[in-house]
Amino acid sequence: MAKMKSKKTAARPVRPKVRAKPVRVAVVGLGFMGVTHLRVYQEIAGVQIVAVCDAVRLPVNGILEGVTGNIKKSDDIDLGRQVKVFRELSDVLALPEVDLVDLCTPTPLHPRQAVAALKAGKHVLCEKPLARTSLSAKGVLEVANSSPGFLMPAMCMRFWPGWSWLKEVVEKKSYGKILSASFRRLSEMPRWSKQGTYTGGADPGGALFDLHIHDTDFVQFLFGKPRAVFSTGVTSAGGSIDHVATQYMYPGGPAVYAEGSWLMAQGFNMAYTIHLERATLDFDLTRGAKALLVLEQGKSPSYILCDGPDGYSNEIRYFVEAVRSRTAPVTVTALDGLGALKICEAEEKSVRTGQVVQI
Repeated sequence: MAKMKSKKTAARPVRPKVRAKPVRVAVVGLGFMGVTHLRVYQEIAGVQIVAVCDAVRLPVNGILEGVTGNIKKSDDIDLGRQVKVFRELSDVLALPEVDLVDLCTPTPLHPRQAVAALKAGKHVLCEKPLARTSLSAKGVLEVANSSPGFLMPAMCMRFWPGWSWLKEVVEKKSYGKILSASFRRLSEMPRWSKQGTYTGGADPGGALFDLHIHDTDFVQFLFGKPRAVFSTGVTSAGGSIDHVATQYMYPGGPAVYAEGSWLMAQGFNMAYTIHLERATLDFDLTRGAKALLVLEQGKSPSYILCDGPDGYSNEIRYFVEAVRSRTAPVTVTALDGLGALKICEAEEKSVRTGQVVQI
């Protein structure tokens, strides 16, 4: 058989590879979470921290002093002398080189700051919750819907090792149908709450909105919006709910519960126990790398190692890639942040009235 003759083509000129522009970041709010986010950005190739902003804490000669959170104390962080330092968000937003604004400020400041950043054409990663109320959050979403930048709430549990795995288990029905699910998130009272210096008198929402919202969001991530909630709790002298236990009602199952608290004497822990048709999955942070225990029918107990980057790192890397690729986030959206707030508001109403509250 004769071979087909190939046509000669002119040699194409070799084009030099064009390096992608870095994603240029400004972090606003330099408390424990701000420092945590800064460390992640420093580890991501193709990311440049160009500015930081805080009304009180600022780096000195490029060094930002460590700060105590409600989990641990962070070490000092070297940002370098090239990073621009500001006390006012407006100065940050005036910088044309800033692509992404990361808001790690107190909750009552989120709506105003997120709206300003979106109107300035920036992408916005906003720590949870998006606002203290769903009404305020709706205002932010209205601006986000007409802005060129992306808005993503920092719901880190959707990205946390052992938790993101659970989402896959639910979707694939790896061990059959879920019969019941319980979640626990317990912490000592944050220092900023004890001192009352966090928001200048504005209500951040107590443990229910600051801590427990992680599990409320994860419940809706796994099972969708519940039909109703019934919650009991402990209310502080200032009126905030600092301990909450909630039953999320899903007609036909599963039975879903979550407990969140700032009443722990010391330390922090998060856990879940999931009973499925063919297995029980038990996550407990205190077990370290062996946090996730799998008890499967007819098999010996086993552990799934939860090593690698934590949820903070995974969520930030995910958002940076969304910005870089100009692809809107889908794992967690601004609408998800609004949904979590609405459920938490129903829980708050249930605690205060002692009644089942429809969503």
